[in-house]
Amino acid sequence: MARIADLAGVSQDVITDEPPRRNIKPGEEVVSLTAAGLARMRWGLIPVGRVNARGRPVMETIVNARSETLFDKSAYAGVGRAVVPADGWYEWTGPKGRKTVWRISARDGAPLWFAAITDCWTAPGGRVIDQVATVTCPPNGDLRDIHDRMGVLLRLQDLPVWLGRSAPEAAALMRPWPDQRLAVAQTAEPA
Repeated sequence: MARIADLAGVSQDVITDEPPRRNIKPGEEVVSLTAAGLARMRWGLIPVGRVNARGRPVMETIVNARSETLFDKSAYAGVGRAVVPADGWYEWTGPKGRKTVWRISARDGAPLWFAAITDCWTAPGGRVIDQVATVTCPPNGDLRDIHDRMGVLLRLQDLPVWLGRSAPEAAALMRPWPDQRLAVAQTAEPA
């Protein structure tokens, strides 16, 4: 985490005891970067009080938000923006019971910066939970054969734009990562 904090230009005081993890699942805490610095957030937005375009409550936990509708859907009204740093991610393809596991990372070994949205949820009993959902877009050429979506990846210099600028400026960043910048390799099931 020290490298992430240094690259982002923020203090790592809040997350000094963060252990490295090989595979993070929805519902678990992830380290996220906000305009205020690094924080732990639950991966998955519980959209309490949010409604869809028909005025019906959004019932499912939102793990990924589609870039094409992020700034238009009422379910995302009032959310903040964050960035989830990672050294890679996994995708699974194939039939149940015989899945192929793919590990995706930056070809140059640099950290990846996933665009995300954030919100707070007050659980029964009054506990406030900071939560985050990553933003997805159509895949680039590196991933097209494995998945129909990919996370919106940001360049280090784009972090201030995503975290603090206007919606139109942030929306301009929601595009597939350029081809040939990701390493895609078949791997064993992550622990």
